[in-house]
Amino acid sequence: MPDIQIDRAQLAPSILPADVPELSDDECIARLARAVETPDSARLDEVAALIGRLAVTIE
Repeated sequence: MPDIQIDRAQLAPSILPADVPELSDDECIARLARAVETPDSARLDEVAALIGRLAVTIE
């Protein structure tokens, strides 16, 4: 059976949240701080995405 070359980089999903724009760490932390200053359940997705973006940076 012949070997088949597979480019795994194209198959792997990104670990960065897709809905968070490219931000510096400082911008991300500032945006997260603003999002949690006032409790608002409508912003939970944004808060989770920002935390996820920071978690990826820390790893």
